[in-house]
Amino acid sequence: MSSNLPERPQQRRPRHLMDPNALPVRPASYDDASVRRVQRWVMTALVVTVAMLLAVGWIAIAGTMVHKTPGKWVLLANAAAFGVAGIAGGRVIHQKSWISPWLLLGFVPSVVGAAWVLG
Repeated sequence: MSSNLPERPQQRRPRHLMDPNALPVRPASYDDASVRRVQRWVMTALVVTVAMLLAVGWIAIAGTMVHKTPGKWVLLANAAAFGVAGIAGGRVIHQKSWISPWLLLGFVPSVVGAAWVLG
C-alpha cells in the first residue's frame, strides 16, 4: 500500500534537551549496595572532617589565651570531645558499635594541641 504523499522526515530533537521517550536504561552491572557503600564513606569523611575541624578550632582558641588558666584545659577537653564524637559518628554511620579502640584517634588533636598550647 503506497501512497503518493511524501514521507515526512523525522524531527531531530536538540541534544541538550532530555528526551523523556528515550531515557537511559540502567546497566545490568548497576549495584545499589555499592552506591550505599560509597554514600556511607562520603558521609563518614564529612562527619570526621567537620568534627576534627571543630576540635582544631577549640585548640586554636586555647592557643590564643594569654595566661595559663583552667580555661585552656576546658577548651582542650572540648576538642577531645569533638574528636571522639567524630570518630564515634563515623562508626555509627557504618552501623558498627561506637565503643571501640578507634575512639582513641579522637584524642590525637587534643594531645598534639596540648603540647602546643601548654608547652
